Amino acid sequence: MFTETWMMDFPLYDLLQYSLILALIILLLVVVIAHVSANVVDQTRHEKEKHFLTADGKKESFPSLMDPPSLELSVIVPSYNEELRLPVMMDEAMEYLEKRQKENPSFTYEVIVVDDGSKDKTTEVAMKYTKKYGAKKVRVLTLVKNRGKGGAVKMGTLSSRGRLILMADADGATKFADIENVEEGLESITEKPDNMAIACGSRAHLEKESVAQRSMFRTFLMYGFHFLVWFFCVRGIKDTQCGFKLFTREAALKTFSSLHVERWAFDVELLFIAQCFDIPVVEVAVNWTEIEGSKLVPFWSWLQMGRDLVFIRLRYLTGAWKLESERKTQ
Repeated sequence: MFTETWMMDFPLYDLLQYSLILALIILLLVVVIAHVSANVVDQTRHEKEKHFLTADGKKESFPSLMDPPSLELSVIVPSYNEELRLPVMMDEAMEYLEKRQKENPSFTYEVIVVDDGSKDKTTEVAMKYTKKYGAKKVRVLTLVKNRGKGGAVKMGTLSSRGRLILMADADGATKFADIENVEEGLESITEKPDNMAIACGSRAHLEKESVAQRSMFRTFLMYGFHFLVWFFCVRGIKDTQCGFKLFTREAALKTFSSLHVERWAFDVELLFIAQCFDIPVVEVAVNWTEIEGSKLVPFWSWLQMGRDLVFIRLRYLTGAWKLESERKTQ
């Protein structure tokens, strides 16, 4: 009887053994693919990307993030085919910033609109604000080719002058006045190593409402993405993807110097880098409204981001990507 039982169990044991071997082979292949396909991000700028136009059409050179700050705040607005949505966001932002400066003349700012290789009139629309407010306050960086949102934010950040640097989406989904909330969050961090700190706008408090409005499939994708973020990259941050983040200049220099991902998952790598460097990060609730015209394609964008999350972790583990010194990116 023992022999018969052993003979019946053997095929199952054999199947489990082969399944384990197959899983290990697949894992090895994924690791190899992640390592081999890791591209070095091209940091060189096209000649046209080194300059901005003043209100009267003259060319002036962008500064470097390595330079000392000369303003209180830089606002980076990544924009791809945003000729329709950008004016609403810019009108709101400029009204707030101008009012704040009028109330406090020592407050200085700039807005850098980064046209990420748009096919529409995004640059022309943004330049209207340069002509209205002047190039000291509004600058337009037009990228020769589309890099992706992460690439656009990085290029704008590397060209900024602010002591604090805010990234804000062109759709205006987050109320711009909520910058005061993220500023308070940043100030609440009492220990800032080398003056490095990050405050992330968060929509986590709106999750229950959003789940009620989403289909079961999109809810599944959302929770799956959150799990992958937690498992592979970032812990302690509920909403990594809100496009409203405030950096000290020192934190921006440290994190963006090592950034590799230029598409949608770049926020996750930024926060992963921050945690690797022990840069304190605080999450702050902000008002948020879903705006029509999103560039995200629900299924394929989430799939791409999921792949990027796995590859971020594996590429750092295998040494394909390294945490770089900030001087190497300038």
